[in-house]
Amino acid sequence: METKIIKDIVVVKSNELIIKDVQSAIDLIMTIKYETNCNKIAINKEAVIEDFFILSKGLAGEVLQKFINYQTKFAIYGDYSKYTSKPLRDFIYESNKGKDIFFVENEENAIKILNK
Repeated sequence: METKIIKDIVVVKSNELIIKDVQSAIDLIMTIKYETNCNKIAINKEAVIEDFFILSKGLAGEVLQKFINYQTKFAIYGDYSKYTSKPLRDFIYESNKGKDIFFVENEENAIKILNK
């Protein structure tokens, strides 16, 4: 896992799964808050378990609620073109209209949107 801090954003890049379940998301949030005092996290999509993107499993809702509860803005960056699920596309669209959770295509856009 690579991390870098850009302003007050921690950018995480990993080829291994980091967010596998609710507890691993909490661990990430708390580790970053403790080590960096940052409350904005961008992570590459490959570091998030694929079940997260199957809304019927409920993992996305549970995980993202933890980011909200711990007042941490969160962006997942990567290619979403392979997903054809209308509910997922709607979820991504609605999330991106908000101010806390974002799904963007690359690291640069994640940093840009978290800086707003």
